[in-house]
Amino acid sequence: MAEPALLTAGELRQAYAAGELSPVEATQAALDRIDAYDKAVNAFCLVDPERALASARESEQRWQRGEPLGSVDGVPTSIKDLLPAKGWPTLRGSRLISPEQAWDVDAPATARLREQGAVLLGKTTTPEFGWKGVTDSLLCGPTGNPWDPSRTSGGSSGGSAAAVALGMGALTVGTDGGGSVRIPAGFSGIVTLKPTYGRVPLYPPSPFGTLSHVGPMTRTVTDAALLMDVITRPDVRDWSALGPPRGSYLEGLDDGVEGLRIAYSPRLGYADVDSEVDASVRAAVGVLAELGAIVEEVDPGFDDPIAAYHTLWFSGAAKVVLSHGEDVFDRIDPGLAEIAEEGRRMTALDYLDATQVRMDLGVRMGLFHQTYDLLVTPTLPRPAFEAGVEVPAGSGMRRWTEWTPFTYPFNLTQQPAASVPCGRTSSGLPIGLQVVGPRHSDAMVLRACRAFEAATPWRPPRPDDDWPSADGSSH
Repeated sequence: MAEPALLTAGELRQAYAAGELSPVEATQAALDRIDAYDKAVNAFCLVDPERALASARESEQRWQRGEPLGSVDGVPTSIKDLLPAKGWPTLRGSRLISPEQAWDVDAPATARLREQGAVLLGKTTTPEFGWKGVTDSLLCGPTGNPWDPSRTSGGSSGGSAAAVALGMGALTVGTDGGGSVRIPAGFSGIVTLKPTYGRVPLYPPSPFGTLSHVGPMTRTVTDAALLMDVITRPDVRDWSALGPPRGSYLEGLDDGVEGLRIAYSPRLGYADVDSEVDASVRAAVGVLAELGAIVEEVDPGFDDPIAAYHTLWFSGAAKVVLSHGEDVFDRIDPGLAEIAEEGRRMTALDYLDATQVRMDLGVRMGLFHQTYDLLVTPTLPRPAFEAGVEVPAGSGMRRWTEWTPFTYPFNLTQQPAASVPCGRTSSGLPIGLQVVGPRHSDAMVLRACRAFEAATPWRPPRPDDDWPSADGSSH
């Protein structure tokens, strides 16, 4: 058997059923990984070993009786610290929130995991209120990349990505308002899906409105599908949630891509892409063609919607900051203060103009998918850069959105969009392939990712081998 901390959720379930491994052993293995590696990457803002092991012992007893609660019973799991979990503070990466209050609410995803017996290890790091595409905060500091801790893991679900990649739990749940599960998945070499908006219920409502999605983050596509089966179950607290999905996301997952019409857009018509990223993604597209997909290189035909996205995103930032008072700007991340200040100067007409851009983009993509089943792009145009900064040094960029042009358009359109690892740079950093489908095609997106994954084996980072030493060389 492989090292318990690196078993998938599906493998753990099989091992529990066969009596080859217990949830207590698997949980202890995940906790040991946290002890070994989290000082380097800073993926967790809260770890609760006592509660996790108590939960694992309860799961062990259920498995011994042959009565598991569900498909993730006993699986070590973490929760991003934007999503509430009973008994733990949800500080959202901010010093504005006091931990000294009642914490008696589970987010829908947390509640569904708990109902199915998942072992919750703790909360993972986020930038303040999840406002940017990297993970650092005044509260918790920077989160490092699982392949090179001096680099960023991405964000805003960077702690979740680093945790899963390093075996600090098999499953985690993140949020995505502009790429926040796909960016860290691409930088960190894991699998994720930003589902169709509303497919995973969300509560409390996000101040960023209908840009915000909740999604699974895992080491394999099969685990992402399994986790989708859990977290897509209904919750009446989300007034905008979709109805229950039909069937399981595991059904048909291995049916392949033969005959699917796939559009490959290397730049979306406007992005600058690193040459190593471009080469890896082109090779990945070649694999999809070899698997029987009908691939055409074509752009979807829209201009960069960054200005409209900023209007919506910065307005949300103003809403969340000002809810804590007018006098808090000197106590928050300076970048968040800047965009919140811009956001509060925006008018209702500005917001409606941006919404019109969003609606027009949604129509365009709906028509595009009348011809193409899927759209594939790079997840990110460049590999991970140094940790602790919003934009790469010397890039001349001002905001995080400038280096992630492939992700936020599909928050505007609410389409499902996944990231799957498709290679590594010459310096060993992961490269991600983004797979986008029309709304409600989450299962097809996962199926395409699974076909690619099955044809291109991938392994998680091995810190002893992959982390560079102080002089920059590999161990």
